[in-house]
Parts: sequence; structure tokens; C-alpha cells
Amino acid sequence: MSLLAGDEPGPVELLSGGAGARFLLTADHAGRAIPRGLADLGVSAAELVRHIAWDIGIAGVTRRLSALLAVPAVLQHYSRLVIDCNRPAGASGAFPEVSEATVIPGNMALGEDAKAARLAAIFAPYHAAIGREIEVLGRVIYVAMHSFTPVYLGQARAMHVAVLYNRNPRFSRALAGLLRAEPGLVVAENDPYSVSDESDYGVPVHAERRGLDYVEIEIRQDLIQDEAGQAEWAARLARLLPLAADRLSRT
Repeated sequence: MSLLAGDEPGPVELLSGGAGARFLLTADHAGRAIPRGLADLGVSAAELVRHIAWDIGIAGVTRRLSALLAVPAVLQHYSRLVIDCNRPAGASGAFPEVSEATVIPGNMALGEDAKAARLAAIFAPYHAAIGREIEVLGRVIYVAMHSFTPVYLGQARAMHVAVLYNRNPRFSRALAGLLRAEPGLVVAENDPYSVSDESDYGVPVHAERRGLDYVEIEIRQDLIQDEAGQAEWAARLARLLPLAADRLSRT
């Protein structure tokens, strides 16, 4: 049996772009839906609106940025608590039993059949959609859109935005330089997170294995929790991403 009932939405939202798009946007944690059959994983409604369930604000930024740049975007609707679509299936955080300090009862001692059902219903179709877009676009720049909580386990995070990378830092560092030239922005690199084969899926699999240039962008959630902030950051990135690509083409 499928994890998703026939009247439940699929995991993928695909936004089309114009001809010759330079970028592909992805949002692994755009939504916080939970399949009805999982009974909210035993997590309270108050917890399910927090950052533990999704990347707050990033769906709005990604949709606006896709429209401004006329580039495709692939967004994933289901909560990272069901399955984290930016984790390898065998990673410890793929089906989190604890997120920050919140216990996730529906993920405790999860069996292999239950994991396989979530992979088949959500993870596989989402990443298949990304793969198809890359096949059509060719040498596209992969832009993984994420957001991070301003306070984690009581520790405040001062940066406004971060760029993450691993084997190929060229585009990320070009974008970081442009972001640092923006008045008042505190810009981090590989902080508060970093990219690795063990902890990440999107960049290592879709970008690095194909030899694509890429960036993983992390925006602090209090800056994009409303529509005004989402519009501001989409406009900023719509201006800076092409400039970073131009810098790359000259090197």
C-alpha cells in the first residue's frame, strides 16, 4: 500500500522556467505536510509549525526567485520529520527520532518497511523530478534553497545568510563575496552547517557527481518569515546570482 492516500498531494511542486535557464532551484524542506496515515508522528500542532518540521519561509523565497529569474524550481511538500530529503537514506537524521530537543514518537524504532514506504512515496519522486530537470537543462547551476533557525538549543546565530559547499566551492564563494558587499549583512561560509556525503544528499548527488557548479544557500528564518522578507531576499538573490555566474564565466 502507498503511504499517501489518493486524495493527498504528491511530494513535488515543479515550477517551470524560461528557455536557456542558467539555474535550477530546489527546496528540500519547503513544506510541513504529514501523511494522514502517520497521525502527525505523535507530534503536537505547536511543534509542527516550528523549524524542526520545515525550512520556514524558504518556499516563498524560492517561488518568487523562480519567477524573477524565469528559472525552474523543484519544491518538496512533506515535512522533514517524515523523511529528510536532504539526507542519505541510511543517515541518522533521515528519519529523526529527536529534532533539536523534541522527541518524534512516530519515528522511534522505525522498521525497514516503514522507511521504504516513505522513501518510495516522497524521497524517490522528489529526487527523480530534480534529475529530470537537470537532464533537460544540461550545464545548469544547482541552487539548493534552505533556511535556518536564529536560535538553536539556546544558542543565537549571528549570521544573516550562509553559503555551503564541499568539493567545488567556486560559485558559492563568488556569491559569498557579493553578499558581503551588501550593506549590513553578516555572511558565513559552511556555518551553521556544512555539506558532506554522509550528511547531505542534494548537492553531493545532483551537483557534485555531475560536475555542476552549485551553491547551498541558508537564510535566517526570522528574515523571511513574512511575505515582505521573502520578497526582499528573492529580489536580492535574483540580482546577485546572475552576477556570481558572470564572475564564474570570466575565470
